[in-house]
Amino acid sequence: MPQPLKNGEILRDRYKIRELIGQGGTGSIYLADDIRLEGRLCAIKEVEHNQALPPQVFKQAREQFFREASVLARLDHPNLPKVSDFFSDGPRDYLVMDYVPGKDLRERMLQARRDKTFLLETEVIQWAVQIADALNYLHRQDPSIIHRDIKPSNLKITPSGVIKLVDFGLVKILAPDEVTITIIQGQGTAIYTPLEQYGGDDAHTEARADIFSFGATLYHLLTNEPPTEARKRFLDTRSLTRPREINPGISIQVEKAILWAMSLHPDERPKDVLEFRDALIGRHESPERIDKRTSFDVPTVSIFRQEQIAGYIALVLFLIGLVATLVR
Repeated sequence: MPQPLKNGEILRDRYKIRELIGQGGTGSIYLADDIRLEGRLCAIKEVEHNQALPPQVFKQAREQFFREASVLARLDHPNLPKVSDFFSDGPRDYLVMDYVPGKDLRERMLQARRDKTFLLETEVIQWAVQIADALNYLHRQDPSIIHRDIKPSNLKITPSGVIKLVDFGLVKILAPDEVTITIIQGQGTAIYTPLEQYGGDDAHTEARADIFSFGATLYHLLTNEPPTEARKRFLDTRSLTRPREINPGISIQVEKAILWAMSLHPDERPKDVLEFRDALIGRHESPERIDKRTSFDVPTVSIFRQEQIAGYIALVLFLIGLVATLVR
């Protein structure tokens, strides 16, 4: 675990660290003052590369960081924090973004759970429409950008009610004719992570991985309960509880859309995030069967097949004839 920066420390003669606001295995996130622009607060994402990397590999990792940070800096969307700067300092790389005030959706969900209630479906769907718009913007970039870490704690709601998709920690830039490349290696948070995001081959991760995480996030927000991990569902196809069994206030339409998005195989999910959004709000009908491996339908077993019924009738007629003969 890298040692965090100290409060008051200044980076690049411009960013004065206020406090540590997040930490993970690859670095930290800080709240800082922009000295050049008085009153501006920013969030600084720190990336610390593995010190055991050979020099050539370290150089490639740093070049990759700058290449991908430059792509993020060009993004401009109301539901995404603006990336304003990126630089290196010793073995660490830094990404500077707008600081987003307000609570994250995990905090809102936990408060509802403490109050022994649920977040309103209408409110959650309003948030979902904004999230879908942001993801559609990312996925339609050239090359496409996959967030890879959609979860309630990475979704902040501003005092004005705008949702911001924060933390570009696991973002992937899908470069054409190349294997996919990643700013920070990682697999996301297990309960929101699709099966294809596990393992070493990143080439299998595409936009529908974000759709799975998006669906799992909505499941958690609407039920106050984390969904079963995809790996466990693969081993036990009935381990995921239907959302309405936990929160009967969820509409059938929304439940079907969420389970569709959480299908284990990418091909069984909505083809894009707009199709998922339309299913949530009723513009598109979700499939009845979500995933062959995760269907909740109890299989029907026919006790009497047609040929069996005919045989039973013949047997009954034979017994009737036998009894009539004996009576004579």
